Amino acid sequence: MERDHIVSITRQSPTPAYVVHLGELERNLRILDEVQRESGATILLALKGFAMFGVFPLIRKYLKGTCASGSIEAQLGAEEFGGQVHTFSAAFKEEDLRESLKYSHHLVFNSFNQWKRYRQIVESHERPVSVGLRVNPEVSTGKVALYDPCAPGSRLGILRSEFAGESLDGIEGLHFHTLCEQNSDDLEKTLNGFEDRFAEFLPGMKWVNFGGGHHITRDDYDRKRLVRLVRDFREKYRVEVFLEPGEAIALNTGLLIAEVVDVLERDLPIAILDTSVSAHMPDVLEMPYRPGIIGGADPGEKPFTYRLGGLTCLAGDVIGEWSFDAPLKTGDRLAFTDMAHYTMVKNTTFNGVKLPGIATYDPESDAVNVLRRFGYSDYRNRLS
Repeated sequence: MERDHIVSITRQSPTPAYVVHLGELERNLRILDEVQRESGATILLALKGFAMFGVFPLIRKYLKGTCASGSIEAQLGAEEFGGQVHTFSAAFKEEDLRESLKYSHHLVFNSFNQWKRYRQIVESHERPVSVGLRVNPEVSTGKVALYDPCAPGSRLGILRSEFAGESLDGIEGLHFHTLCEQNSDDLEKTLNGFEDRFAEFLPGMKWVNFGGGHHITRDDYDRKRLVRLVRDFREKYRVEVFLEPGEAIALNTGLLIAEVVDVLERDLPIAILDTSVSAHMPDVLEMPYRPGIIGGADPGEKPFTYRLGGLTCLAGDVIGEWSFDAPLKTGDRLAFTDMAHYTMVKNTTFNGVKLPGIATYDPESDAVNVLRRFGYSDYRNRLS
């Protein structure tokens, strides 16, 4: 983002608030559309990573649909985005399965047990739904076990050994998802493992879903390799290929604007912000990763170093340590970078901490548009 835009966003935005830069979002979408046109793949928006429906009108200019993790996301995709809805769940309860069928065009099962249990319901549905199975290529390429669907003992995907004695009658596609913030070289390794184990089942299939985790819009991502892999696969097996990134769509498009509420003088000064790492930036604790801050640097690089903490009572609600050119004081604002994906969809109201507002920034008009503010009713209405 341009510095002038960041300054304007930080000044105009309420706090805390997620602000998505529409120009950066469209930049990502143009890249994804180019990949679609060159490779022949269909790219879907993964709602599990980014479900800000206020920007769906822009996204659907470039993408053809959404992928969901159950009936609630499927309904959101159908009602707010339109186009294709592809739904996968690690396990469907019958009620969720029936609801998912109302909105889905593709339905992916995680086991033969589930497919056999629900086959009659699916096939008697008033509208045809294309059924697929998620498979596990057993190729681990990620660095964080928490995000590795191919880790030993994984519950995600059917193993090759589990195909023995099973019929694929009624199955039109296969799905795998193995990546997390990775490049196309790791996709190539996964594809090799997938073909080694499952190529014999591809004749007669209509589609293969390559899942998500493809960091397609990252500057160092090898898109030429991705295009080659998809084109070669499509030509070899005569199937439609789907990709379903969530992060790549919103990568580097969002800021979380927070305000310094107090500064505690300790051996290392602590700035308490009106946000929370546990409630508003959960991946910082889970993954973990260190978010960027505009104007911030590693501890000691600049004259004034602070530990940044959140509002909740969790002792570990600490975002990390950064240094700044000037002392922090109450009322100062900080802009955390890359805060669009896996933020809004995962945040909580722990401690009754107010959820960040949701806004967009239009670089053409230099205006922040607040789409949603949250308060007491949002906290109360998720409880009883």
